[in-house]
Amino acid sequence: MNQHKDAVMKWMHQGVLASAAVLCSTASWAQAAIEAVTGSIQGGAEVVRIDLSEPMASVPNGFATQSPARIALDFPGAINAMGRSAVEVNQGNLKSVNVVQAGGRSRVVLNLKQPTTYRAELQGKAVLIQLDPVAAVAAAQAPQAAVFAESGHSDVLPIKDVDFRRGADGAGRVVIGLANNQVGVDLRQQGKGLTVEFIRSSLPEGLRRRLDVADFGTPIQSVTTTQQGDKVRMVIEPVGEWEHSAYQSDNQFVVEVRQKKVDLNKLTQGPGYSTEKLSLNFQNIDLRSLLAVFADFTNINIVTSDTVTGAMTLRLQDVPWDQALQIIMEAKGLGMRKTGNVLWIAPKDEIDERMKKDFEAAQTIQKLEPLRTQAFQLNYAKAVDMVAQITSTSGSSGSTSNRFLSERGTAIAEPRTNQIFVTDTPTKLEEVRQLLASLDVPVRQVMIEARIVEASDTFGRSLGVRLGATDLRANRGGDGGYGSHGGNRIGFGTNYSNTVASTGAGGLVTNPLGNFVNLPAQALGGYDPSSFAISIFNSAANRFLNLEISALEADGKGKVVSSPRVVTADQTKAEIEQGTEFPYPVTAPNGATVIAFKKAVLRLEVLPQITPEGNIIMDLTVNKDSPGEILQNVRAINTKRIKTQVLVENGGTVVIGGIFEIEESEGDTKVPFLGDVPVVGNLFKTTNKESKKREMLVFITPKVITDRVSVR
Repeated sequence: MNQHKDAVMKWMHQGVLASAAVLCSTASWAQAAIEAVTGSIQGGAEVVRIDLSEPMASVPNGFATQSPARIALDFPGAINAMGRSAVEVNQGNLKSVNVVQAGGRSRVVLNLKQPTTYRAELQGKAVLIQLDPVAAVAAAQAPQAAVFAESGHSDVLPIKDVDFRRGADGAGRVVIGLANNQVGVDLRQQGKGLTVEFIRSSLPEGLRRRLDVADFGTPIQSVTTTQQGDKVRMVIEPVGEWEHSAYQSDNQFVVEVRQKKVDLNKLTQGPGYSTEKLSLNFQNIDLRSLLAVFADFTNINIVTSDTVTGAMTLRLQDVPWDQALQIIMEAKGLGMRKTGNVLWIAPKDEIDERMKKDFEAAQTIQKLEPLRTQAFQLNYAKAVDMVAQITSTSGSSGSTSNRFLSERGTAIAEPRTNQIFVTDTPTKLEEVRQLLASLDVPVRQVMIEARIVEASDTFGRSLGVRLGATDLRANRGGDGGYGSHGGNRIGFGTNYSNTVASTGAGGLVTNPLGNFVNLPAQALGGYDPSSFAISIFNSAANRFLNLEISALEADGKGKVVSSPRVVTADQTKAEIEQGTEFPYPVTAPNGATVIAFKKAVLRLEVLPQITPEGNIIMDLTVNKDSPGEILQNVRAINTKRIKTQVLVENGGTVVIGGIFEIEESEGDTKVPFLGDVPVVGNLFKTTNKESKKREMLVFITPKVITDRVSVR
């Protein structure tokens, strides 16, 4: 906190600060006129000399502001006799001097380059104002704590209350109830927190506590109040980037901590205050004179009602003037009504009563005002729809209530010429014209392109053998079979009949090509496997050993791309479909069988909405159906469907969904035990392996049509 504002208050005349009568009354001042204002440098110090026609009774009262850097001094009962209101100086820290006369007083405003303190003294008919050097002021302020208000009593007085509130803008507000308006306050920032000390004060036992206020959602996390000798110390601990302000109204002291806004593109952040900051210190100042101070500082015309009376004690330090004005009005129950650049300030009840009378008068005039009929030509919107927008039916009795028209107003639509005829007062007709101008605009269009990609990857492998033997010796007059121990013989065959015939016991070999093992490779993808066969036989061609090896490997990849496109208006549903309808029998309620049709189509349904930022919100439904196998003479429909809502930037592409399937199978068919023999077991089994992968992805690309866009 800056010390120069407090130094300004220290140098004010004690008698002026002590009573509002001295500050505000013009009767205590002799009639005087400001004749000249000059600036000079005397002994290295800047001095402003104000010459008057009559000597002053005491040093004029004044106040200082930091941003902009100004010093203002009030001369009650004085007039401006210079013939001009501005004096250009441009010397040292002083840029110019303005003299403003209002009512029975004049104000001298020193426009500075940098904030500083001053000293004022009387010298005959002149008032000398000495400006302190800016460097000296900064050096004097550096080691000192920021004193918000000096103590005006010698006794130790108790603190009445400590409360915490959350402001409408998310600011944390610590409210302290003081014993009176003379309690001294030191306010300074230490480390990451704020320290407030109340001079010559005591803290009751019930208020010596730590308030945990983190759940209120403000920058303040805790407030700790303790007793330190004859002072009460309060430590406020905020978090994040924050800024603070403090003000006192009578016996209530308030410290407000709010989140610091860093967005440089905005003049003001949310409901915060953005006006120039000022510092004021007044003791029992007349309320009307205080409002006049704000009028002079802000250059805003303020009209104060005659019912505004009373006085107040006010201490402000680096507070925006609009916030300070709001504090004053809330403390005194005042209201404000703004018309152009004029502010009317009066008790809130008076303002409310006046506004009520104005509204009642306006309503009465509206009921008596003559009606007019005006036609409105619509270019893009439908007249029937617009009439439905400005009128509606409501009420339990079914009466008609106009939404935008007066009680006597009516509206009809003429579809042939697309016009609306409205009968109402001239004021309402103007409102309807502005409304229709906002609604009757071309609707933006959106082109939505969907790409449905289906990919498949298949792989299959099959290995198998055929193994057989034939012995035809017995059928051809020889000895069948093979000799064994003791003159016995053994015959072999692929089945019982062939075995009996090969031994010569009777019969013929019915199937010379029979197999011991018949496990060939399986067909894949509609193709038969390849085979290789070998036969071993003797020179008489009556004994055969046959072997066939078959193998097949299939590898396939497929890709299907479907790309439906549709153009539609903003917030208008559109759909497109293409495919086949298949008939299938349905039993009617009377028991008869009728033919119905079921669609197997590619379908895109979309409802777009263009956001103010230019992005697009879409309600999407995508169907990709295909004919399936026939079951019980009825064709099945394979369905793939996605329904969702997405937000996509203009011209961007998003994957809204997909389906991935994988199917793997392996199988062995073999002769028990023999198929398990290493190496040789491959002659007694067949091996099958199959893998299928299928994937579907849906891509969506919306584009807002600004120029002419063709759908290819």
